[in-house]
Amino acid sequence: MSRIAYVGGDYVPHRLAAVHIEDRGYQFSDGVYEVIAVVGGRLLDEERHLARLARSLAELRIAAPMSPAALKVVLREVVRRNGIGTGSVYLQVTRGEAPREHAFPRSARPMLVATARRSKPADPAVGERGVAVITIPDIRWRRCDIKSIGLLANVLGKQRAREAGAFEAWQVDDTGRITEGTSTNAWIVTGEGKLVTRAADSAILNGITRLALLDIASEQGFEFEERPFTVAEAKSAREAFLTSTTAELLPVVRIDDLPIGDGQPGPLSRQLRAFYLAHAAGAT
Repeated sequence: MSRIAYVGGDYVPHRLAAVHIEDRGYQFSDGVYEVIAVVGGRLLDEERHLARLARSLAELRIAAPMSPAALKVVLREVVRRNGIGTGSVYLQVTRGEAPREHAFPRSARPMLVATARRSKPADPAVGERGVAVITIPDIRWRRCDIKSIGLLANVLGKQRAREAGAFEAWQVDDTGRITEGTSTNAWIVTGEGKLVTRAADSAILNGITRLALLDIASEQGFEFEERPFTVAEAKSAREAFLTSTTAELLPVVRIDDLPIGDGQPGPLSRQLRAFYLAHAAGAT
């Protein structure tokens, strides 16, 4: 089956999908995006993703390209036309096409692009053995709560992780506290067994998987705290893990070549991972 993309009102073959060279997303990274997991043909946590999209658009003063109801129709049609059972949908909204000038154009129509692709279910072996992360300085702009398409700092950080043989890079602010990964949220478990993740301030993206896990922790009676934590605290934690739409929940067993706990996924990380996977499998 040939892949199909949605571009500005039309469904087109993926290989022919294009936007104008003066689209402000291309010129200025003037746009936002979302990645929604598809599980069993369903869009996982769709309402939260669309709420975050609306917030990001509002923060950048970009008009919504269509109503939420119409957008849901487009996303489902992209999933259907691509025959996606397990995979993801990527949607991006830019301010639109206009002659290149930094200030907002007087008139421009927001450009919506949506694509979908299949993927294999996550390899359970990765969750069983855990992953390594490195720490790097956080060089991003100060509005990381907006899911902007301006991701160059994240790209550079992810490449550093790959070159170091790690799964992810956790970014560290000027006070020595971890903000988040280049494409994930960061969590630790204290010696007392309390979950800790940074509060959803302007230094991090309020991850949808993060929100789902906070709900799970509350429902299951786990103690948790939303606050910054230092690199030293992370390295001395009982457990650590990361979350994202595509990574789900993965235990972190090593930070900067230092084992976390006994260097194996801890019991709380395993338990939370099981709860999250059940949420993903059963969500409507």
